[in-house]
Amino acid sequence: MPMYLIERDVPGAHTLTSEQQAGISGASCAVLDGMGPQIKWLQSYATENKITCIYEAANEDLIREHGAKGGFPVTRISEVASVLSPSLAGR
Repeated sequence: MPMYLIERDVPGAHTLTSEQQAGISGASCAVLDGMGPQIKWLQSYATENKITCIYEAANEDLIREHGAKGGFPVTRISEVASVLSPSLAGR
């Protein structure tokens, strides 16, 4: 299944409390549970004004549908062409 990097503009994302993060995560999982196995959330990262997410999905439309159903902004979607890591250097 293709992997996507999703950028979400969220002002003050770095100041979200653990309770707010748990609420967002729960809402996302609830939407995903209703969408079936063709979309899977892998991980997200909060920075100053953005949340960047990694998803596996059959297509970009599913990512946009997830955002619409959950009320999550979708600023940009990029399909991941390859994954680089220290393991490529034998580490």
